[in-house]
Amino acid sequence: MRFLILLVGIVIIYLLLKKYFRNLQGPAPTAKPPIAENMVRCAHCGVNVPQTEAIFSRGEYFCGDEHRQLHQP
Repeated sequence: MRFLILLVGIVIIYLLLKKYFRNLQGPAPTAKPPIAENMVRCAHCGVNVPQTEAIFSRGEYFCGDEHRQLHQP
């Protein structure tokens, strides 16, 4: 009987310590949502690309340098 009470006491202490140390770590980190980025349309082929990856030339956006050269004289 004494052994059973000791075992229950150890389990309770273990669970309390586990909860305590989990709370010390703070809340679980949350994943940040991706930042929205403006999309622009290629003047040559019409494909939408992120503005940071597009090539801007003479007032128009292009998906790549090849399309910029083909579109402009």
